[in-house]
Amino acid sequence: MDDKLKILIAESLDFSSTAVKQLSNLGDVYLEDLGKDEILSAVLDVDILWIRLRNQITKKIIQAAPKLKYIVTPTTGLNHIDVDFAVQKGISVLSLRNEVEFLRSIRASSEHTLALILSLLRNIPASFSSVRNGFWQRDPYKGSELHEKTVGIVGFGRIGRLVAQYLNAFNCTILTTDPNVKSVQGMPYVTFVELDFLLQNSDIVSLHVDLTEKTTNIFGQEYFSLMKTGSYFINTSRGELVDESALLHVLKNGKLAGAALDVLCNEHILETRENALLSYSKKQENLLITPHIAGCTSESMEKTEMFMVEKLFRTIGLTGE
Repeated sequence: MDDKLKILIAESLDFSSTAVKQLSNLGDVYLEDLGKDEILSAVLDVDILWIRLRNQITKKIIQAAPKLKYIVTPTTGLNHIDVDFAVQKGISVLSLRNEVEFLRSIRASSEHTLALILSLLRNIPASFSSVRNGFWQRDPYKGSELHEKTVGIVGFGRIGRLVAQYLNAFNCTILTTDPNVKSVQGMPYVTFVELDFLLQNSDIVSLHVDLTEKTTNIFGQEYFSLMKTGSYFINTSRGELVDESALLHVLKNGKLAGAALDVLCNEHILETRENALLSYSKKQENLLITPHIAGCTSESMEKTEMFMVEKLFRTIGLTGE
């Protein structure tokens, strides 16, 4: 290209140095660590904006970037970007959505799902907190084994299938439901059932569903009421899939023994607005919350950043060599 582009990597902590080197063949790369107020003023003369999940790329930010041609996000979810307005302004939004073949090699989110399940069943955070506070008490933290539990996987795409593979090693009974999938070759240990049956018979329910207009708040009081008393709920997908008030209700009244979440609704404003689930988790030990770190491993981020560099070059019509 005759004119070098300005590339702003707005969330650059531990960004792949190999990816930066590749991008420098395309233009001038600026590695920053910006919040929402800073990013608004930083995009004025940017051609390519690279983000993760910290910032909401709103209509206001897009309007502040008259030169912007590409938004790159190494994520499958896009609810942190006003995609419709970006497309209206002629901006290409590049993501991992529908990159099925590549995503099969990314296992971070499925491993984190398993980590949350085990942490919840074995009271790991609470018992460690007790030790840090100077106690050495065993009996209050008696847990449950994952072995031979019945686990219901709601949504049987890439992550759901990987979770099922891991659960099979624990000799779990694995149920799943997905309107788009009726069977999977090579996984005879998975039984496809209706959602109501899954909820009524699972000791643990793990949610792995894409966020769309149809699935927003899909998991609410109706579904929680169908779950077994004393069961557990896991969500590593998107917070907006769940009615948080309904989840809080079934945690408080003992319908659920516990829940573990890697995502919450409106994550971009959590630091400035009170969230009822976060408040509950500060006082109760049956709710675990991690800050959307399921896909955040050095291995997965290196792979996805390199893949997105290659995708960007292909989209522009160049090679990354």
